[in-house]
Amino acid sequence: TALPLDLSAQYKPIKYERDSLENGLQIIYSIDRSAPVVATVLHYKVGSRDENPNKTGYAHLFEHLMFEATDAIPRASIDKYALDAGGQLNASTWFDATVYHFKVPANEIKLPLWIESQRMRRLHVDSVGVGTQRGVVIEELKMREDNQPYGKWMQKMMENLFPGSAYGWSVGGFKEHVAEAQISDFKGFYDNFYQPNNAVLVICGDINIEETKKYVRDYFNQYPKAPEPTRNPMNLGPLTKSHGEVVNDPMATLPAVFIGFRGPRLGHPDYYAMSLLTDILASGESSRLYQKLVNENQAAMAAHAIPFSLENAGAIIFIGVSKPGKDLEEVEKGIFEEIRRIIEDGVTEEEYEKAMNIREAEFIASKKQVLSKAEALAEYTAYFDDPELINDEIKDFKAVSREEIQRIAKKYFLDTEKVVLTFIPKK
Repeated sequence: TALPLDLSAQYKPIKYERDSLENGLQIIYSIDRSAPVVATVLHYKVGSRDENPNKTGYAHLFEHLMFEATDAIPRASIDKYALDAGGQLNASTWFDATVYHFKVPANEIKLPLWIESQRMRRLHVDSVGVGTQRGVVIEELKMREDNQPYGKWMQKMMENLFPGSAYGWSVGGFKEHVAEAQISDFKGFYDNFYQPNNAVLVICGDINIEETKKYVRDYFNQYPKAPEPTRNPMNLGPLTKSHGEVVNDPMATLPAVFIGFRGPRLGHPDYYAMSLLTDILASGESSRLYQKLVNENQAAMAAHAIPFSLENAGAIIFIGVSKPGKDLEEVEKGIFEEIRRIIEDGVTEEEYEKAMNIREAEFIASKKQVLSKAEALAEYTAYFDDPELINDEIKDFKAVSREEIQRIAKKYFLDTEKVVLTFIPKK
């Protein structure tokens, strides 16, 4: 059998320079002259897990609100500034983070830095901006949860997999909480979390580092260091029992099952083996679940596994959608059979090599674009305080053995600690 391709031997380590301001802002600079472009990523250490359990949805609302007015930027202008400069921009919210990014021509480097500095402390959290974005967010939540098949799966999964903890609701939160929130609630959230000492700024691309440092200081040094943000306790107790639930779903046309187990948190020694195990079970058409449920017994339209790796916890969610006229029980049974086979027999050498090759290929591919490079540097710095993981993390994957993958399956896929959500089309 062929040994795993040593793709990482082709990898050129990414060089970067780390810096910080007196106000606590962490900055990473990385030169990439492959194209005359620059990516900026501003990673705020605030996500849905930082919300009050009775006041959810704020992190996601701020992802939208940060495109409203600031002291120096009129409403509805941020997108226009970026597009007029030949750039692009976006943002995302997760359980642990809210991230804003720009990609612009290199000669426009000052534009995203100016915009981000304005948004950091000079955002207008007022009735006009909040009124607009509150409506947008509530509509988005309705579309995602009420008007899509299986729209409630994430909320139900998180509240049963992490009951009573800060991961116990979905990233978007509850519509009612967003609707009821006062301007003062949002201002409090902004002042607590949107501060220089709660953020990592990465600038990657065709830059002169000394010149860029000057711009960063011009724009961000004006803000004082804030107190450390007040955060929720995680309250992550052990999962002591399984949960099963049948959901009658008026939007679903086919029955589906969602099976959740707790998994290792980001960077935990078990995380690397679990990532490889997830690939073996569900990455691509040669994966175990696809072969068994879609190809062989043709019970499923789709069979996936999604790893949720969070800063303080993890989850692995298996998803099976049955084919028309097929029994969903057969799909569910097939998923548990494949899990049991790995627990009892482990994985084959061929599967192990394929999973390792997938990881190596992803490791290299994810570092080729300036934006993905900047996002990775921001994550490694925010979560681990270690940007060097951008070059080193592949070693942790390559240290995983086949025996380790089998051990992980036994440890985490416990029949007594799972959540099973069965979605049935409502006639």
